[in-house]
Amino acid sequence: MSVRQEKFAGFIQEHLAEIFLRNPEYVNREFVTISKVEISPDLGYAKVYLSIIKTQNRANLLSIINLHAVPIRKQLALKVRKQARIVPELNFILDDSLDYVFHMDGVLKKVQEEDERKRKENL
Repeated sequence: MSVRQEKFAGFIQEHLAEIFLRNPEYVNREFVTISKVEISPDLGYAKVYLSIIKTQNRANLLSIINLHAVPIRKQLALKVRKQARIVPELNFILDDSLDYVFHMDGVLKKVQEEDERKRKENL
């Protein structure tokens, strides 16, 4: 990603976070963070990666957020209209990297417990 895309992605991420904070109905009053925003080279398309924590049905919440994509984009347009000429089309995607981190943490703990058990057996 170019410097221009990275700056614009950070700009969009900051404003989307503020929109979610001020409008909890968009995220169904759940704890949602924007982990990353990727912008296309023409700045017309944005992939918004969301981390959804402590929610049973993440796919359902993601579909609710995608249903609100048009009003979210309109609010974003109102916020960035003086700084940006283009308001990108938003595509919200579930970021599962945090789930992977928790999974790997559990696997490493199991391996560590097994190693400790084997050491105790050998003594």
